[in-house]
Amino acid sequence: MARVLRILLILIAISFPYLNSADRHSHEESILECLYSQNYNTTISQVTFTPTNSSYDSILQFSIKNSRFNTSASPKPVLIITPDSIPQIQTTIICSKKQKFQIRIRSGGHDYEGLSYTSPDQNSSFLILDLIRFRNISIDLAQQTAWIQPAVTTGELYYRIAEKSSTLAFPSGICPTVGLGGQISGGGWGTLLRKYGLAADNVLDTRVIDAEGRILDRASMGEDLFWAIRGGGGNTFGIVIAWKIKLVPVPASVTACTVTRTLEQNATEIVHRWQYVVDKLSNDVFFMVVLNRVVNPIQANATTIQASFNSLYLGSIEGLIPMMEAKFPDLGLRRENCVEMSWAKSILYFAGFPLNSPLESLLDRTISATGSAKFKGKSDYVKEPIPISGLEGIWEKLKEVGVQTGGLILASYGGKMSEIAESSIPFPHRAGNIYQVEEVAFWVEDGVEAADGYLNWLRGLYEYMTPYVSKNPREAYANYRDLDFGRNGDGGGGGGGKGDYRRARSWGSRYYKNNFDRLVRVKTAVDPANFFRNEQSIPPLSSWR
Repeated sequence: MARVLRILLILIAISFPYLNSADRHSHEESILECLYSQNYNTTISQVTFTPTNSSYDSILQFSIKNSRFNTSASPKPVLIITPDSIPQIQTTIICSKKQKFQIRIRSGGHDYEGLSYTSPDQNSSFLILDLIRFRNISIDLAQQTAWIQPAVTTGELYYRIAEKSSTLAFPSGICPTVGLGGQISGGGWGTLLRKYGLAADNVLDTRVIDAEGRILDRASMGEDLFWAIRGGGGNTFGIVIAWKIKLVPVPASVTACTVTRTLEQNATEIVHRWQYVVDKLSNDVFFMVVLNRVVNPIQANATTIQASFNSLYLGSIEGLIPMMEAKFPDLGLRRENCVEMSWAKSILYFAGFPLNSPLESLLDRTISATGSAKFKGKSDYVKEPIPISGLEGIWEKLKEVGVQTGGLILASYGGKMSEIAESSIPFPHRAGNIYQVEEVAFWVEDGVEAADGYLNWLRGLYEYMTPYVSKNPREAYANYRDLDFGRNGDGGGGGGGKGDYRRARSWGSRYYKNNFDRLVRVKTAVDPANFFRNEQSIPPLSSWR
């Protein structure tokens, strides 16, 4: 039997189309042999896919939500493992450590830099541990809690909650296909953040497999590690296999509204005024503003800048209109701009679905907010209102790109976000922020030249924003991972080379501010060899010496 297994492994290894050295053949053959030999009773071979397997490409591409990293030139994993049991995950950890393979851990595939399924290093040997089969949801209505596995998407969770209750929700994101394993690991914000904070603020317990293959819960891991995994970034401290979350009360009916204004309709002045009121409104109100270039609706063959004001109110239209007339009359909100619906339905509204879309649309994992587009995002935090002259400069930057290929998304802060201490969890962006900004570029053209054009435009917009956003450090959201922080001396990866302290601290201070040093201490205690890592994971102290 052993001889047959050995021959099979050799045949698999030598058939990998992109391997060109005997050493690399031996390396990849060895991890397969390790995986198979340690799993006589867990059938890991049935969930292990090599490039010669007919299912390899479809499994790899299924959860890639950014086609910028889905090209023939994108580095591919040596193996994809889609475990359906905890022992298979433990074995993958053991064999990857033994054979010195990097693990890329994927739950939903929305990683902004593709690090959950590819590598910036063309010569890297890595495997994907795809947790797609870990999708169980167990809801306890009496306790208003739920246990969820990491590949559960926000849409799946919201749908299952809505099946059982119209007055419970969870304060996570508005993109239905995002995996909660990654989202909670970096914070996770949505339309309930001003009422209840982030997804990570509402975690009660967890199950984590550490670098030794041990299963830990909150009691056994200790409060330091429990603190770190709620916002300290994915693929850093271990593999989360389940989260226990707190569900929160919402009205049976909420109000969602949209008001759009172009420059010709006084958009500049309305956005300017929005900044002065949005963080001071009732905690029941959330505002998101999308700024982009559009075809001018009143002038043929011309474009303009549009501001789309999208709001959610945890109450009725009758309660919202008087509040807006008193606090923000500049918007001109009218009843016809608003629709009452269940909170679960409001997720489809904010995700851009048609009003008549069935709630079952939340279950579709194949939908992507950008379709088949390539994209890159950046993030900022605004503490003082941007003056009109600054907004007018943003409009000029937006006019440099084609219609709907770049824009900004402004998400209101204040409320509960200002009440939670910066050190409560690793996510530090709390009191003092009026709103969060996401700068984004997306495109459909292929080729390096096209990509460089859009990336350079986005970097130019980001540079333009410098005087108007947070400083010392210039803050950023960890879930909008940005490898530009490793360019031109502006911070670097946490991959684990000697003397990385200055570079790691550069991006670490942006994402985590003063919490970065505590994250480093936790990492050093629980994973000193830096087994769980990517280009911007928390490095242990040993990697700096």
